[in-house]
Amino acid sequence: MTRRVVVTGVGAVTAVGHTAEETWRAMVDGRSGIGPITLFDPEPYPVRIQAEVKNFSLGDRADAKQQRHMNRGVTFGVGSALEALADSGLKITEENADMVGVIFSAGGGGTDLVVEYQHILDEKGPRRVTPFLVANFIVDAASGHIAIATGARGPNMAIVSACASGGGALGEAYETVKRGDADAIIAGSSEAVLLPLYHATWCSMRALAGDNEHPTKALKPFDLNRDGFIAGEGGAAMILEDYESAQARGARVYCEIIGYGSSNDAYDMIALHESGRGLKRAMKAALRKTDIDPSEIDYINPHGSGTPLNDRVETLVFKEIMGAAAYRAAISSVKPITGHCMGASGSVEALACVMAIRDQKIPPTINYTTPDPECDLDYVPNVARDRDVRVAVTTSVGLGGHNSCVIFRRMD
Repeated sequence: MTRRVVVTGVGAVTAVGHTAEETWRAMVDGRSGIGPITLFDPEPYPVRIQAEVKNFSLGDRADAKQQRHMNRGVTFGVGSALEALADSGLKITEENADMVGVIFSAGGGGTDLVVEYQHILDEKGPRRVTPFLVANFIVDAASGHIAIATGARGPNMAIVSACASGGGALGEAYETVKRGDADAIIAGSSEAVLLPLYHATWCSMRALAGDNEHPTKALKPFDLNRDGFIAGEGGAAMILEDYESAQARGARVYCEIIGYGSSNDAYDMIALHESGRGLKRAMKAALRKTDIDPSEIDYINPHGSGTPLNDRVETLVFKEIMGAAAYRAAISSVKPITGHCMGASGSVEALACVMAIRDQKIPPTINYTTPDPECDLDYVPNVARDRDVRVAVTTSVGLGGHNSCVIFRRMD
């Protein structure tokens, strides 16, 4: 049994908004959420900026006792999932709960809890370590908490592939509904790894953009003067549903997912292969599942991390996959707005594709001022653009050589 899979609900928690609509409006307006670090003392670090989620709370949307055991990233995940479920109008009941699943991912999981309780263990001894620690720092904690909060009893897992985790979660959710193992999946990813330990590692890697004086202008994807990424946090979720089931209940449909591919560079734990061979395989795998030609792609939301190698390689891949049509496609990175949300980035950036299809509008790549001869495509510099968007693609790459590609299409 092969089914069509549609998006019927969206949700998000990011540095620029606590809902999908707030996040999308910031993307369109080009309003950056990158600013001075407040979650820890930034003084010892050469880079002192990141994209933090401020003042977010689940309030009474989830059980208070359950919330006490959530790590920060899970809170973002549950918030975005509950919003997406409400947006979809899907009611989970005793009759349908077994056919509603959760595939919700992270790259690092609850490292914040591990660090916190390591300090408690060192300072106060083993008796002060909570019995709830292991169950709540694991990478699949969000998928478990979302199931508890919603009553979804169907397929449940976390897809872990570093910064490609969000794309992997959406893709595997698509495949699960397509083959009939579920009628609907709450899919997405969330991450909260803005911790001193991670930040010190990124600084040691010299991977971060370093303009502390102008944080909103620091991250410059595809620009000749790009010099690294800026870390962010948050989460995004979508309800992926069998089209016939969605039709039967009169659901509003944002768009259809028509293709998904994943791969590995099998080359290096940090650097992309210079040829982009892994990302090309992921895109080709996704396209093989569709009935479209690469020339039909209207919009690409790329990984677009702002590192010199990533942006050059992605540009090369798009030209090799699409040929001359790559110059017609609109390409924009929203990372200068949301920050690089690590394991959440794939689902946050997929949201940009879904909303671009809904509103027929492309968010800009802000901070683009100096063209790079090796990055010579249309990156929608600085100002959003009205555009007929029928097919949108999001790509993600992650440490360990992971790649994902998800293809969305307007329901005509």
